[in-house]
Amino acid sequence: MRGLWAVLRGHVIVVGALIGCAMWCAPASAQPSRPITLIVPFAAGGPTDTLARILSERIAAELHTTIVVENVAGASGSIAGARVARATPDGTTITIGHWGTHVLNGAIFKLPYDVVADFEPVAMIAMGTQLIVGRKSLEANSLKEMIAWLKANPGKATAGTAGAGTGAHVAGVFFKDKTGTDFQFVPYRGAGPAMIDLVAGQIDIMFDQASNSLPHVKSGAIKAFAVTSPTRLASAPDVPTVDEAGLPGLYISYWHGIWAPKNTPKDIVTKLNAAIIAVLAEPAVKQRFAELGQEIPHPAQQTPAALAAFQKAETEKWWPIVKAADIKPE
Repeated sequence: MRGLWAVLRGHVIVVGALIGCAMWCAPASAQPSRPITLIVPFAAGGPTDTLARILSERIAAELHTTIVVENVAGASGSIAGARVARATPDGTTITIGHWGTHVLNGAIFKLPYDVVADFEPVAMIAMGTQLIVGRKSLEANSLKEMIAWLKANPGKATAGTAGAGTGAHVAGVFFKDKTGTDFQFVPYRGAGPAMIDLVAGQIDIMFDQASNSLPHVKSGAIKAFAVTSPTRLASAPDVPTVDEAGLPGLYISYWHGIWAPKNTPKDIVTKLNAAIIAVLAEPAVKQRFAELGQEIPHPAQQTPAALAAFQKAETEKWWPIVKAADIKPE
């Protein structure tokens, strides 16, 4: 762990090597001439950051260029979103995002950009889920016991989130509504910092991406009560689904994608997409994603058009739900 945090300590890490620019920097008016900056909209060490760092070096090698991974945290990812939306559309700035940043934020915040119209979809990279987890010393040992404990201590428990309006926050709001429980949300600048406090016992529970929680569940540092999907995770077969745990239908798909600024030339998007598809097909990447509870979509679902269609469907599904629940930034 010490070695990992030594790597993740900084907010900006340069990965890849400049290998001649044979593919990416070939002379052409539409080709970028500088290294690519991959914006991560949350703090270093969180689940989205982890996926970005797994992919970035390999994508850089595929494109024969350099990728700079930069963490731009704050406002549930909307600070990063605004920066990418304003960036020059030449392929030198891209972003990783997910259900929260590219769907929920548009329904919750008054943004200086449009989560759909101001970005160019590049590729869907992962389909994940959430885990309902708690501190190791929590009295409850099952989801039913956790709900009973929350009801016995109304307003006293604390749930960490990556900020107001994030997936963890939205999931918690729906959990409250579905169970009739009440607890306090504690916003952090990312899921990584929130998890540090959960492991330390400073907060009680989290509705967290499996990629962030699983390593700590497997090490015994925290408890897992359920996975928010209709099927168990292959990487955590002992964790029951919400249906099995007594809270049927609380399904949340925490998918991730890559976007570029709107009007990025099609040939650049195509090259980026091809590189990402090649990297996602690597056995080592598949194994690493599986360990984090992430399913890599079928290649047909990894295209820019497929990501655009999926994002549109998710927007049509979740925006009415979020607005009906009157979820507001805290």
